[in-house]
Amino acid sequence: MSAGSDQQDIKKEKILEAAYEQFLHYGYSKTTMNEIAGALSMSKALLYYYFPDKSQLYIAVTRKLAIEYLKTLEDKITQLIDLKEAFVFQINTHHEFILNNYNFFDYIRLNEQNMPDTIWEIVDQIRQSEMDLLGNAIKAEAERGGIKPVDNPREIVDLLLDALQGVKVGSAGYKKNSFPKKEHLDEIHRKRLLLIDIFIRGLKY
Repeated sequence: MSAGSDQQDIKKEKILEAAYEQFLHYGYSKTTMNEIAGALSMSKALLYYYFPDKSQLYIAVTRKLAIEYLKTLEDKITQLIDLKEAFVFQINTHHEFILNNYNFFDYIRLNEQNMPDTIWEIVDQIRQSEMDLLGNAIKAEAERGGIKPVDNPREIVDLLLDALQGVKVGSAGYKKNSFPKKEHLDEIHRKRLLLIDIFIRGLKY
């Protein structure tokens, strides 16, 4: 890779970091490209050279957050032996991820019914990766003899994630938008942990 490409990657990374801080602090709707450029001491024209509009920049930051979230899961879950610990770690990490980035997600919260396909693709990538990681954890536990043999661990995780999603929608009062209000996050977290406990017991007996 050339030095020029390295410098471009560094600039892109700095832009993503600065944009994240702006989106996190002010939310998507109140953040402007001018403010992001100002935070970087960069001309607006140069910022637009890297990202043609605010929505494309937001999507890039969302993708970066998703990668970091999945890396946190992979680094830990692949090292855990206890199956319940693996699932609880996913629940806790997801809860902290949403809580710590809640204001960043105002765009998704306000536009959930009309989001770009790219955002939904990122969401699906997260789900597919979670299914792989947790499915492998179930398979490993079965091989250790901790639970009965499971023919379709990935399908079981898919069903569980649907159930966990249902907890979120239920706590939101079955409203049109399923992205929960911040005051509901702790209740959702508690109910999801309870569901995981029931789920693990079901696999064992």
